[in-house]
Amino acid sequence: MAGGFAGGGGGGDYEGKVTAFVIMTCLVAATGGLLFGYDIGISGGVTSMDEFLLKFFPNVYHKEKSLKEGGSQYCKFDDHMLQLFTSSLYLAALVASFAASITTKAFGRKISMLIGGLIFLVGAVLNGAAMNLGVLILGRLLLGVGIGYANQSVPVYLSEMAPPKLRGALNVCFQMAVTIGIFVANLVNYGTSTMKKNGWRVSLVLAAVPAVIMTVGAVFLPDTPNSLIDRGQKEEAKTMLQKIRGTSNVDNEFEDLIIASDMSKQVQNPWSNIMKPRYRPQLTIAVLIPFFQQLTGINVIMFYAPVLFKTLGFGDGAALMTAVITGVVNVVATLISIFTVDKFGRRALFLLGGTLMIICQIAVGSIISSVFGMDGLGSFSKGLGNITVAFICVYVAAFAWSWGPLGWLVPSEVFPMEIRSAGQSINVSVNMFFTFVIGQLFLTMLCHMKFGLFFFFGGFVVIMTLFIFFFLPETKGIPIEEVTRIWKNHWFWKKYTPADDNNNNNAHV
Repeated sequence: MAGGFAGGGGGGDYEGKVTAFVIMTCLVAATGGLLFGYDIGISGGVTSMDEFLLKFFPNVYHKEKSLKEGGSQYCKFDDHMLQLFTSSLYLAALVASFAASITTKAFGRKISMLIGGLIFLVGAVLNGAAMNLGVLILGRLLLGVGIGYANQSVPVYLSEMAPPKLRGALNVCFQMAVTIGIFVANLVNYGTSTMKKNGWRVSLVLAAVPAVIMTVGAVFLPDTPNSLIDRGQKEEAKTMLQKIRGTSNVDNEFEDLIIASDMSKQVQNPWSNIMKPRYRPQLTIAVLIPFFQQLTGINVIMFYAPVLFKTLGFGDGAALMTAVITGVVNVVATLISIFTVDKFGRRALFLLGGTLMIICQIAVGSIISSVFGMDGLGSFSKGLGNITVAFICVYVAAFAWSWGPLGWLVPSEVFPMEIRSAGQSINVSVNMFFTFVIGQLFLTMLCHMKFGLFFFFGGFVVIMTLFIFFFLPETKGIPIEEVTRIWKNHWFWKKYTPADDNNNNNAHV
């Protein structure tokens, strides 16, 4: 059975099975994560390549070379324009997510994915062909627009297509694609770093490959039943629901989707409606989950892994290879999440991951403190370097089965249909804003906060783990149009849920 709650006609035990069609559909849609992942992995690699630095950031290149002969290792890559190369993409994604919300609601989820893939493709070509910093940044901005569209539409698409008991696993496939994108980018960087000329161009232009995969995939994807109903195509929606559930008896679920759509159409302005007290729990989740996800410090590793490892004294090839190792760990640990998220639930993975991340942040900060101290002078022994990499790998693994995939899954599944597109846009925009902040400031923060930066992020991991423990109810196995019922039974959030918020046993009104 696809659902798990009683009550025919009003949100009940929906009939259906897990079909090959819905599995394949969700896997194709999840390839949207390749765009995000490839870009995360590729930017850190090219910014560690000498040829790239010499062409676009000569000041950084000369400072890095001079610091090899002495000086604080913490500050060798501190440059605002270099950071802007990485972070500008996420500022564009922030703005684009709001435009994507309008597109997603008016024309459907697959159209947003198609638009995102095409714009990302143009950005990849511009980056690979860039002859000056202006064109390079323009390409990054277009990549950001593509990611804004993909990250807004793909998690919502997956949550709406997946049967409740597999919603977690299928939605995590988006994060799985992100991790595969990061890993592939790390491999590409390792290979192109050995090229005598234009290796960075090859790295950047290969971003066109995931863009083509997503764009072609979006052409053949069906629209979700929710989206079809929302646009008045009820017969098509019922046919699609029967196809993805593998049964003709979908009346209960279809009726719930109709009611949810009717309720959503009564909302004239979802952006003002989402601010009402009754949606306070969902809004809080949509803001704090992506905020905390970025304050884990994960992008310290993912954006700047080769740069960070070079800062810690690894050679060029060793730094890129170490980034490949963390990429492998990232992929494997995300697989763990896929197979456990619908069995053990979201909270268990969040809490275990958070605990391990705290331990690793403290350990890495302490080791770096013991080697470099406050003045940044020193070097790692091989043994201590390997221990540091091991702690970083455990940290990446803990993130990859918890805050990585769940940071996208949980916000995408808690919103009722009437505010779902607006809510997902808030989720994406908050994520992109703080990704931009971390990307723009990390190298400067490393220069000024030194080893204390790892304790800084570790402190946030403590706070966010406590937030999950006290304020996040479990959403495992609950049909997406009934998820709102979890707030009625929560010790804190129940005061925000109106007593009449359960018409016809539907929690989505």
